[in-house]
Amino acid sequence: MMILVLESSALVASAALVTEDKLVGEYTTNFKKTHSQTLLPMVDALLTMTGIAVEDLDAIAVSGGPGSFTGLRIGSATAKGLALALDIPIISIPTVDGLACNLYGTSDVICPLMDARRSQVYTGLYTFEGDDMVCLSRQKAVAVDDIIDEINALGSPVIFLGDGVPVFRDRIKERVSVPFRFAPVHLNAQRAGAVGALAVKYYKQGRFQTADEHKPDYLRLSQAEREMAEKKAQKA
Repeated sequence: MMILVLESSALVASAALVTEDKLVGEYTTNFKKTHSQTLLPMVDALLTMTGIAVEDLDAIAVSGGPGSFTGLRIGSATAKGLALALDIPIISIPTVDGLACNLYGTSDVICPLMDARRSQVYTGLYTFEGDDMVCLSRQKAVAVDDIIDEINALGSPVIFLGDGVPVFRDRIKERVSVPFRFAPVHLNAQRAGAVGALAVKYYKQGRFQTADEHKPDYLRLSQAEREMAEKKAQKA
């Protein structure tokens, strides 16, 4: 089993090659370049450095959303193009799940926070029971105070990670009533390797789709869609 993994849901651009028992290679950048500039060159570099041919791939895994609308579209289009050309399936991994998987093995509650703008975060709550990541609260777009209320109600220690942490750090310190900490820099952002770890499990469980079936999960309307809905409401 050889899976190519693409992660482009936020500022981070990341690609990886994973097998059932090995992270063969990973290429990650966290810099202000568009994913249309970085993603395919990363894939090409990975394949070249490892000597793996595209024909050796069994599936394409992609961070399927939520996240940046543009980033998700680029990742999805890249995955669909490759999967169609190679006639292989796509494994769509929920973005927040993939981010939480960075903290494998912790017994604390894991709370990824992605800045969703408009005073909201993409988030969820997770923990690990042995080797299995357990979802305590599914990924969603909510106000940061709403997820803090959930955390306080659980009453367990929590680890925060993601690009929403620096945005809402002061709010977290002010309102979280349980013991908390922030993930270190090498674990606090999206990584294709973590998405790949979940992708291997999905693949073995048969949880994949065709390129035609795949589409990103945005969780909420785009700005253009929101503005259109507002105009329709005003006319009604």
